[in-house]
Amino acid sequence: SGHGNRGGTVRGDGTKMFGDYEAQRHWMEITLHTPVREWYTQTKDNDLQYWGLDYPPLTAYHSLLCGWVFDKLEPASVALRASRGYESPSSKLLMRSAALFSDLATLHVAAYVAAKAAYPGRGDVRMLAAFAMVLLQPGFILIDHGHFQFNCVCLGLAALAAACVCRGAMKDARVGAW
Repeated sequence: SGHGNRGGTVRGDGTKMFGDYEAQRHWMEITLHTPVREWYTQTKDNDLQYWGLDYPPLTAYHSLLCGWVFDKLEPASVALRASRGYESPSSKLLMRSAALFSDLATLHVAAYVAAKAAYPGRGDVRMLAAFAMVLLQPGFILIDHGHFQFNCVCLGLAALAAACVCRGAMKDARVGAW
């Protein structure tokens, strides 16, 4: 949840599971400290029952990228096995900043490219409205940033792919290839 690691559920073996913040933090820990071949495998360092990595590999590489940053700025937050349940005000700020930066680097760029592809005219009000509607969607702000999620990364990549397809179709239409 947006409150970091307060609360949380307890597994049958007594392990406290915490929430979304812990899942994201743990995935950074695992991708940073274990070989790629172990990311989706039960090992002594990777307990799949404790927030096992269950997203596609591209997402895991994003966790690795974030893990490198966390390791430089707050190493205790991604220390292998020792960081379970780790939380500090600075690590929560770092996690929210990582979500926001990831959104800026993917969704914001993709939304602009997609809006431009859909409305290719210069300064088109419809293009600006489409761009704004994507960026101001409350779910992105409340869910991704408030709950330490990185959903906008995948959405941004999908939007970018759609924009590329759209731009290709528009280009083909202009040269009469339809």
